[in-house]
Amino acid sequence: MVIKRLAIPLLLAALAGCASTEVQRAPTVVENPAIAEARALAREQATLSGRARSDAAARIDALLARLDDATLSREAAALPKGEPLYNFAGRALLNRGLPLPRAFDRSDWNFDTAGRPPADRDGYRPPMKVALLLPLTGTQAAVAASVRDGYLAGYYAESRRRPELRFYDTAAGAKAAYARAVSDGNDFVVGPLAREGVDAVFADATPQVPLLALNRGEHQPPAGSASYSLSPEDEGVAAAEYLLDAGARSVLVVAGGEDIQRRAAQALRARLQARGGAIAGQLDYAPGASLALPDGGKPDAVFLALKGSQARELAPRLAMAGLGGLPRVATSQVVSGTGKPAEDVALDGIVYPIETWTVRSVPGLPTPASAASRVDSARGPGARLFAFGYDAWLLTGYLERLALSANADIQGTTGRLSLDGFGNVVRRPSWSRFSGGVASPVEERAR
Repeated sequence: MVIKRLAIPLLLAALAGCASTEVQRAPTVVENPAIAEARALAREQATLSGRARSDAAARIDALLARLDDATLSREAAALPKGEPLYNFAGRALLNRGLPLPRAFDRSDWNFDTAGRPPADRDGYRPPMKVALLLPLTGTQAAVAASVRDGYLAGYYAESRRRPELRFYDTAAGAKAAYARAVSDGNDFVVGPLAREGVDAVFADATPQVPLLALNRGEHQPPAGSASYSLSPEDEGVAAAEYLLDAGARSVLVVAGGEDIQRRAAQALRARLQARGGAIAGQLDYAPGASLALPDGGKPDAVFLALKGSQARELAPRLAMAGLGGLPRVATSQVVSGTGKPAEDVALDGIVYPIETWTVRSVPGLPTPASAASRVDSARGPGARLFAFGYDAWLLTGYLERLALSANADIQGTTGRLSLDGFGNVVRRPSWSRFSGGVASPVEERAR
C-alpha cells in the first residue's frame, strides 16, 4: 500500500512535468515569392485562351527568369508531379542548358496505337507511315525542296526499319492536305511549313493523327504533337543566354529593318531584361549614320541583328565610338553576304549561332560542301534548310525518346535538340567566331 501511495504522486508529478514541456514545432517554410506568383498563374493559365493565355505565359517566364540557376533548379525539383508550373520551370532549365530533375508528365501521349515495333536500344522508334506536308508548288517550292531533300538524306542514311513516306502538297491549303493524309492511313504527319498552316492544323486540340509541325504558330502543339522551328526568336534567346553566361549584363543592340532582325532583337531584349540584364540602348541600323550612343555608360557587349554586309559597314563606326573591343554576338544572318576573307576580316571577333554540321562532322551526313556539290537544294541559303529537314527526320525517329525520358536529347545538324513540356523542340545551336575573316568553331562552355 505504501508503494502505491508513493507511486501516484510521482506519476502525477511526471505528467505535470510533461505538460509544462514546450512543444517543438516544425519551422514555417516561406515559399519563394516569384514561385508563388508563377504557380498561381500557371494554374490559372490552363483555363485561359487567346491573348490572356499568352500574356499569363509571358509573365510566368519573366518570373522564372529572375531566379538564378541554383534557385531555379531547386524550386523545379520541389514541384510535385502534376503541378502546371513544372512545364514552365523545365523549359527555363532547358533554355539555360541545365538538367531537369525529372521527365515532363506526358501521360496523354500515346506511341503504341499504330502498332509500332519496340524501340531500339538508342530510342529509335519511327512511325509506320509518314505524311510530309510541304508547299511542293508555288512560291515556297524552292524552300520546301531543301527541307524535303534534307529529310530524305536522313531517311536513306538510316539502315534500320524506315516508315513508308508520302508527300502532300500544301499549296492549296494545309488543312486539306492534312485531311488527305489522315484518310490515306498515315499514322504520323511532318509539316506543314508555313506558320499559318501550323495554326490551321493546331487549331484542333485533338487531331486524329499527331504532327511534327515545321514551324511555330499561335497555338501550342496538342498532346502527342510537337513543333520544330528555326525561328529568329530562338536565336535571340540563345544569344541572350550566351551573353549572360559570358558575364555581360548591359548590352547595346543594333538591328536592321527586316522582320526577322526585329524579332530576334526583341526576343533578346525580353530575355536579357527578364534575367536581370539591361539594354544599354537599341539602334536602328542605317548605313553611314553616326552612332548615337546611350548616356548610361559603356555597355558590356554588342548584339547585332544584321547581315554580313551591314555588320562590315558598322564595324569601323563601332571602333570610332570606342566599342570596337567589346564582345559582339550576332544572329546567323551575319554570314549572309560573306565568303571573302579579305573583306570579312572586319567581322573578326563576332560570335554567332550556327548549324552544327557546318563546324563538325555529323554521322550519316556529308559535309556541307559535299552535299552542295551533289544537290542543288543544299547550296547557299538552302544549306540551313537542308540541315533543318535532316533534323526533322531525326525527330521523327526519336520523338518518343525525347518525350518520355528526362534529359534526353539528340545531336542534330542544327544543334542539340530536346523537347520541352509543351511539345516545342528546344535547340541549342553551335557557335562560330570570325577570325582572320574566316569563321571557326567556338568550343562549348560547360554549365
